[in-house]
Amino acid sequence: MNSFAGLDVSIDETAICVVDEHGEVLCRAAVPTDPAAIAKVLEPWSATMKRVGHEAGALSPWLHPELKAIGVPVVCLETRHVRASMGAQRNKTDASDALGIAHLMRTGWFRQAHIKTEASYRMRLLLTQRRNLKRKFLDIENTIRHSLKAFGIRLGKVGRGGMENAVREAVADDPMTAGLMDCMLRARHALWVEYLALHKLATQLAMRDELCRRFMAIPGVGPITALHFSSAIEDPTRFRRSRNVAAYFGLTSKRWQSGTSIDVKGRISKAGDPDVRRALYEAASAMLTRFKGADLVKSWGLKLAKTKCHAKARVAVARKLAVIMHAMWRDGTTYVGDPSADQHDIDAWNAAKVQRLSRARS
Repeated sequence: MNSFAGLDVSIDETAICVVDEHGEVLCRAAVPTDPAAIAKVLEPWSATMKRVGHEAGALSPWLHPELKAIGVPVVCLETRHVRASMGAQRNKTDASDALGIAHLMRTGWFRQAHIKTEASYRMRLLLTQRRNLKRKFLDIENTIRHSLKAFGIRLGKVGRGGMENAVREAVADDPMTAGLMDCMLRARHALWVEYLALHKLATQLAMRDELCRRFMAIPGVGPITALHFSSAIEDPTRFRRSRNVAAYFGLTSKRWQSGTSIDVKGRISKAGDPDVRRALYEAASAMLTRFKGADLVKSWGLKLAKTKCHAKARVAVARKLAVIMHAMWRDGTTYVGDPSADQHDIDAWNAAKVQRLSRARS
């Protein structure tokens, strides 16, 4: 008789539930979150065990490969689907969650989440920490600007390079405020230096990667967008059609239909990785506003902006960029924005882009 197991994984302890093909509970246990300890509990049913499910989480990139290496038939489940399927539970406990996951394994009503390689997680860690440093830097900068308004000091349009001198000059007559601002400015400077170090590393990695260089031939797509997209997809064969990638990153609209009277198409779903979605949106905005050359996608987006609005046009262009980038990756092709454009202009644009990136690396 076949058996199935569910794991409710937490930082310190993992709840385990084993059921047979009829739904009868065979075992309940709680062990430390360690692959060897989990495999030991499941060992009596190793001959009949068909699937062992666990929900995608922070420990999944480590736990899933370790269990698979031991020989456990482990499956990583999509978080949204698990939460929706077990939403009818009256009481939520680790044991009941493990039982619910075991029943999902038994019935086969689940969606499997993709576990990326360690190299992809390392790349995403670099991009995440780069983003965190930039956010903290901007938080401190905005705090400095806001706190000085209490004394009537409005910095106005002060550039990033001249902000430090402008702040010191503005508070030079107030020793206490000058001391406080000095601490904030030193913290701001330290964050900016470390952010530039991570940004330089990300740019170098993108320039060394052939796929990222092909992505960066698209107007508006820079090294950060290229790295975000490649590390999030990792394997282009995961998607049967390129247009599925746009839905994967939450760039397609939600729909609510019931009977013949209700059929509402709402805003984008915002499912999937928000960092990739944000990077594609910024790339679309740069293509529509900063790129001055001829491009069919840009022309299509500008026409859409006239009939709708610029925000919707940017989302639509971001969705199209996701489809184009996946198709380029899958087919091994390069991007040609406008076949009728002069090749000299295209080469000049790409050369200028490489020059800007080279300056960022140095």
